[in-house]
Amino acid sequence: MTEAQQNHPMRSLLYIPGNNPGMLQNCAIYGSDAVIFDIEDSISISEKDAARKLVKHALTRLDFGRIRIVVRVNARDTDFFEADLEEIVPAKPHAIRLPKVDSAEDVLAADEIISRLEEKHGLPRGGIGVQAMLETARAIVNVNSIAASSRRLVGLTLGGQDLAADLGIRATKEGLELLYAKSAVVIAAKAYGLQAFDTVYTDVADLEGLRAQTAVGFSLGFSGKAAIHPSQIPVINSVYSPSEREVAKAAKVVAAAMEAEARGLGVISVDGKMVDAPVVSQARRTLELARLAGMEVPEL
Repeated sequence: MTEAQQNHPMRSLLYIPGNNPGMLQNCAIYGSDAVIFDIEDSISISEKDAARKLVKHALTRLDFGRIRIVVRVNARDTDFFEADLEEIVPAKPHAIRLPKVDSAEDVLAADEIISRLEEKHGLPRGGIGVQAMLETARAIVNVNSIAASSRRLVGLTLGGQDLAADLGIRATKEGLELLYAKSAVVIAAKAYGLQAFDTVYTDVADLEGLRAQTAVGFSLGFSGKAAIHPSQIPVINSVYSPSEREVAKAAKVVAAAMEAEARGLGVISVDGKMVDAPVVSQARRTLELARLAGMEVPEL
């Protein structure tokens, strides 16, 4: 299995403008599990080339520790798309966030270019993942074929603001107008073993609103949520982190499953209740989130 195909947990993904050297250099201190170096929407046309070069320089010169690095390039239908990939892929980010994906062809086109560049620069084939951004009604209609399009694909993410504009509706803080689209993204992602990332919350000053929207996304099954400001990271991380009680229960379930497997038993019982495979899978996910949050997890 390649690095790209290992779905590392990412509760929080912080957008950082690619033309901001201070934030690029200090991004590891903000506490997010991943950062998204952006050379698309946050960068004016006149600064695209400079931002691309700055991001490439950061990727090749700086040590980001354990944080995951994603780069949002410009869309396939722009003049910047291939130039972005030509410079960014050799710098080896963990993933490329591909905006404005309307169909499987968009993902496959990126996959083809990335594969060629990996081969050209002696990089492992498939080592760089792709996160597909779904930002139009057409993308939601095509979500299943997009999710199945490429083994390089590691995640789907919803572009809520652009989708609302495409639908001709007003995005609200609660986000219920996008409930169908969010559910469609999550279900398609889970069906094909991908991560699903929730859209950003644009009111930086409203942390309680952020918490409420993040909780809805978590309940729908999203793997994590993007942020546009460092102040949003602790809120997102807290929603996606289990309680000590949940960790203890999950550890008990996983321990029982391991014991049953070692003894060749097909039936698992915890506290007098029968436990099936989906419950064990969810328990493992809980322990994974706990480790990511730096919580103490029993050795199993």
